[in-house]
Amino acid sequence: MKLYPLLLVFVLLGFQNAYGEEPKKQNFKETLSSFIKEAKSKNPEISEGKNRINIFKEIPPQAGSLKDPELMLGLVNLPVDSFSFRQEAMTQKQIQVSQKFPFPGTLSLRVQAADQDVSIAKANHDDVILKIVREVKTTFYELFYINSTIEITRQNKVLMKQFITIAEGKYSVGKGIQQDVLKAQVELSKIMDELIELNQLKQAESAKLNVLMNRLPQAELNIPHGLIQSPFKFKLEKLQKMAENKRPFLKAIKSSIDKFKIKKQLAEKKYYPDFNVSLRYGQRQDSMVASHPDFVSAFVGINIPIWHKTKQSRKVLEENFRIQTFRDVYNKAKNQIFLAIKIALDKEAKGSKLIKLIKSGIIPQARQSLESALAAYSVDKVDFLTLIDNQVTLLKWEIKYHRELTDYEQNLAMLENLVGKELF
Repeated sequence: MKLYPLLLVFVLLGFQNAYGEEPKKQNFKETLSSFIKEAKSKNPEISEGKNRINIFKEIPPQAGSLKDPELMLGLVNLPVDSFSFRQEAMTQKQIQVSQKFPFPGTLSLRVQAADQDVSIAKANHDDVILKIVREVKTTFYELFYINSTIEITRQNKVLMKQFITIAEGKYSVGKGIQQDVLKAQVELSKIMDELIELNQLKQAESAKLNVLMNRLPQAELNIPHGLIQSPFKFKLEKLQKMAENKRPFLKAIKSSIDKFKIKKQLAEKKYYPDFNVSLRYGQRQDSMVASHPDFVSAFVGINIPIWHKTKQSRKVLEENFRIQTFRDVYNKAKNQIFLAIKIALDKEAKGSKLIKLIKSGIIPQARQSLESALAAYSVDKVDFLTLIDNQVTLLKWEIKYHRELTDYEQNLAMLENLVGKELF
């Protein structure tokens, strides 16, 4: 067959770019970094978090301020028979200023509690950034997988057309059967159907990535080739310790615990009285027969916490239970994160072995099997179905390799999110 040498060359070389893309790694990483940078600066969820921090930053000055003073004006002892300010010696025009003062130390504790809310908002904002970065990476990697699968499938489409040409050539000279031609045409139709589905998936993932960067969903995206397996040298205990110290979500819970500790101190302050200080000035008018000096009065009032058993003491207990609750929340969250890290490391170990096995073992064997079947088919030593089966097997393992590589990198992106720090 004259087409056989050309087809054999295609089989030998047509799939090499499926995972021989290391020279393009730099461009791949640069593109991913630029997408992450754009998402950090433009994603509305991140922007919302920044504004939320600014909201909470305005609260501590308010919490540390005294209540507004009260000004009171009044007329005292004005006779109703004449409404004269000179008739009675005790008739006064009064002005009074009063100010409430909480027990010493209360205002500073309120400021500290409000500062913890700022810390919580910052930690939550940092955790949102980690989440967005993870989503950008996983979506970017998924698009790489889809693009690679599309490319492999297109190559197989060309290869299947070559198979059809060979089958038709054999059938035309009486060396083949029509069933071989029909079988190849069915496989070609399957490939075309897969390409339609893959392109639909590509549009969906592209839209998702665009939205993460606050672009229009339909904006064009250029996802380069060049994804290679990231080196991994981390130990479980080190990653768990890193998560305990770095993960913003855990920091937010710690700040909540600190906040309720301060709230408990505030509740204990309520055992002591607050003060209400007033200064009053009474102006009198001289009568026809006598002069009347003005009056100055001062008052200090306090609240008496006599219902402390059902009020203040209960509030202290309430805040104490909040502290205990959030300690449990922290331990639960830490345990869940530690477990997720353990699962991610198990996936990493499994994925690394599987990637190596597929790349270095299964795919070369599948390619050799296809080459052997092609050579045997050209001299009528195997049937056409065997050739097709070998071609489909190679296709599946090529796609499987990129699926495992993508899953591996997506798992590492999740691991970065778990520990709260960029690792790769």
